[in-house]
This record gives sequence, C-alpha cells and structure tokens, in this order.
Amino acid sequence: MQAEELKAIQAPLKERYRGSPEAALLTLKAEGRLDELGVACKVETGRGLIEAGLHPATGGTGLQACSGDMLLEALAACAGVTLKAVATALGIDIREGRVQVEGDLDFRGTLGVSKEAPVGFRAIRVAFALDTDADEEKLASLLKLTERYCVVYQTLRTPPVIELRRA
Repeated sequence: MQAEELKAIQAPLKERYRGSPEAALLTLKAEGRLDELGVACKVETGRGLIEAGLHPATGGTGLQACSGDMLLEALAACAGVTLKAVATALGIDIREGRVQVEGDLDFRGTLGVSKEAPVGFRAIRVAFALDTDADEEKLASLLKLTERYCVVYQTLRTPPVIELRRA
C-alpha cells in the first residue's frame, strides 16, 4: 500500500471523527468460556478459538496458549501494524521487518510463593529489525510516532481504569 492509498482510506474516517467525536468512541469486546474440566479458558479471537491455559512455569503442559505470551503477541502485532502504517504515511520503504517483544516475569508472584515478587511483567522490551534505506532521522521519527500511536503500547504504558466484577 502506498501513502496516497492509506490517506485516501483514512481521510473520510478522520473527517467524520473531527466532525462527530462520539463516532470515534467504540467498545471493543472479548469473551472467554471457562473449560469445564481443566484449568483453561477458551477465547474466540475472530480468527479462531484460542484455548489459554497455565504456562509451563506454573504447572501447564505448554500445549495451550499462555495469556502472558498472548499479551506480548498483541503488543508485537499492534506495534508492527502501527509501524507499517506510519512508515507508509511517511513514505519510508521497509523491504523487510521484524518486531521482537520480550517480557520479564517472576513466577513466584503469580504462584503466591513470595509476596515481594510482583504479579505481572517487571519489564517489557520492543525492538524492530528493519531492512530500509531510511536515514537515522526518519527512523527516529518512525519509532517516535509508532510509540505514540500504538494502542497496546500506550495502554500498557498508561494503564486505564480496570474493573473486575461478577456479571
């Protein structure tokens, strides 16, 4: 996709959202179904059913998806799509690219072994390996704008209010 094509697709959306800000507010949804027999939850992704279970470090078999891995995968997907969209808009040709996301966990926290160990990721790193002729200034701008517009990255950096309740 070329910059002109992307701008042509997004222009009417941007105009609509400028004129009617409420039209830009959407509620995205996800739902899981608890497994009747095992320690698992099945989540419909829109592309298929994913069965999430315990990570092997917490007693899982490794045959099911791990929600921690899925979080990192969502960040990789969002960062990759955002970087590609920004590169397209800026006219930066990327011949090939990879997004690598790593997260550090101390499983003592989630297993209740240590109250001092946090439950959740201590640190997350996102790195891009790009094959491009863009100069350092353009690449710095690309990364800055990717960081600014990546929904998952920004949600993790500045967490929203989250409510946990019974339905």
